[in-house]
Amino acid sequence: MDISVELTLSPLQDSYEQPIIDFIKKLRNSGLKTLENPLSTQIYGDYDSVMNVLNSEMKIVLEAVERGVLYIKIVKSNRSDYVPHF
Repeated sequence: MDISVELTLSPLQDSYEQPIIDFIKKLRNSGLKTLENPLSTQIYGDYDSVMNVLNSEMKIVLEAVERGVLYIKIVKSNRSDYVPHF
């Protein structure tokens, strides 16, 4: 089963850039399709593959920040080829 996941990491601290950069770089290097925009990062692929990557990387990034919020949206299907029709 393919899924699409949107992640937004919001560290609640002054020095926040490096943990976000490290998290995104690890997602990019996971072998899964990863897209970024200024507000979120999307990762696409097989459920087990995506969740295995997220399981380890989310723990690492949450340990790297003093306080933070990680928003996650999961859609059941690979939406990486979505094109607006307007």
